[in-house]
Order: sequence, then C-alpha cells, then structure tokens
Amino acid sequence: MRYQCIDRRRISYPVRLMCRSLRVSSSGYYAWRVRAESDRTVYDRELTRAIRRWASDTTFIWTGQGWLYLAVVMDLYSRRIVGWSMSRRNSRHLVLNALSMALGQRQVKGELIHHSDRGAQYLSDDFQALLKKHGISCSLSGAGSCYDNAAVESFFASLKRERVKRRKYRTRDQARTDVFDYIERFYNRQRRHSYVGNISPVEFEERTIWA
Repeated sequence: MRYQCIDRRRISYPVRLMCRSLRVSSSGYYAWRVRAESDRTVYDRELTRAIRRWASDTTFIWTGQGWLYLAVVMDLYSRRIVGWSMSRRNSRHLVLNALSMALGQRQVKGELIHHSDRGAQYLSDDFQALLKKHGISCSLSGAGSCYDNAAVESFFASLKRERVKRRKYRTRDQARTDVFDYIERFYNRQRRHSYVGNISPVEFEERTIWA
C-alpha cells in the first residue's frame, strides 16, 4: 500500500524523500515497480500520465480601454504556464496563439492530450486542425462543468487575487505587461506550489526532468 502511495505521487515529490517519510527503502520501491504488472494496470497508468499533460482555458481582465482576454496553456506535470496569448477579442486566434507558443516551448513526444472547456474557440476547425497536425488528442470538459479544468481555473484565481485585483490598468498594454510579469517572472519561477513539493514550476522541472 505504501509503495502504491509513493508511485501515485512520484511526479510531484522526490521518491527518496517519500520513502524516508513512509519508512520504506527506495530499493524496495524500485523492485516493486519492476515486478510484472497486468495489462490493465499498465494501460491505466499510461492513460493517467497522458491525461495530465496539457490543459487550456481563457479569462478576461478589465482595463480603462475595455476587456483584455487571456488564454493560457498549462503543463500539468509541473503546473508551468508554457503558452499564453492576450487580445482585445476572445476569438479562435487567441487560443491558437497560446497553443502555438506552448508547442514552441515543448516538443511533442508520445501521446499527449490537450484538455479545455467546450468554448467555440477550442472547437473551431483551425484549432482542431492544429491539434491534429501535432498528433495531440482533444479532451473536453463536461457540459457546464468547471471542475474538469480545475488546475487552470486555480491559476486564474491566483492571478486575479495576487495581481489583477490589486491594480487598476489604464490601458490594455499596461495590463499585458503586468500579466506577462506575473506569469513569467513570478508564477513560473518564484511562486511555490504544494502540488510540486512547495517549489516553483521551473525549479520542479529542473529537478525532475533535467536532473
């Protein structure tokens, strides 16, 4: 049971740390992992891993010039925002630009799933064609359900609570600059996340992917 607990959380926390906390040996854990598994177990694990790769959504920010719309793409492995786009219009180009940025920062390897709500932008022919071009499967939230995309909704709540609600933006450009600063300088590189062991997304990736 303890090995299973470690295995479910191994992308979020260091294995050795969890083994010490649960008082089991890391060698015992790795031996357990390489034992023969059923086809169903392997399938379930790989499907869960794939589903947790990519997620997208849009929100809006008020400025003295009107609404500024923001689309983001989050890597669910690290909670890092890997793509974003801002525009005065909530159109398909908004989400296309965010996904294009994410694809420029992440190489598509193996099966990937892009998750979003059922907004018209994500259902557009252009957006679906871009997913297909890169071999990315499309996953959509249930009708009327925001909980299917909770990770990105949580990011938007943090953005508005920690930055947007503390500012009054006279122009859209002012808002763009501030949102960029929040995402790239603070959220990705400094803000600590309990999901990834109370470190920043960038630090988590550096420890786990490129270590």
